[in-house]
Amino acid sequence: MAAYKGLSWTGFFMRLLAAVVLVFSTYNPSGWSYYHWVMENPPNFNPMMALAGIVLVIGWTIFLRATGRSLGAFGLILVAAFFGTLLWMLIDWNIVPADSVKAITYIVLVILSGILAIGISWSHIRRRMTGQVDVDEIEGDD
Repeated sequence: MAAYKGLSWTGFFMRLLAAVVLVFSTYNPSGWSYYHWVMENPPNFNPMMALAGIVLVIGWTIFLRATGRSLGAFGLILVAAFFGTLLWMLIDWNIVPADSVKAITYIVLVILSGILAIGISWSHIRRRMTGQVDVDEIEGDD
């Protein structure tokens, strides 16, 4: 029987890094993303672009399903409200210029990465905080 190791800070940051790679490789304002690669070469769409797109869809599916299942609709609203309020504070305190679309876009992408990392880690975090275990429903062999 394997011992439960739980979620460490390293584990959380690895999930966060994976989310950042997924989000920023899909789109970012620098022009180096899947979106830009495909949109700048629509007539030259090739198997490599298709494969990269499928890999991104797989990544998004994994993160979105895990996040949706662990946080639920209300949890997603709370996490989005939390990060949205933090962004609002940064703008209100003139730390982030409100007229900089590029800066706001980068911050929103980092926030999205954070939401995905929290979502994919939430079951471990909740277990550590409360001792409750999340179990997905599995159909029996009826």
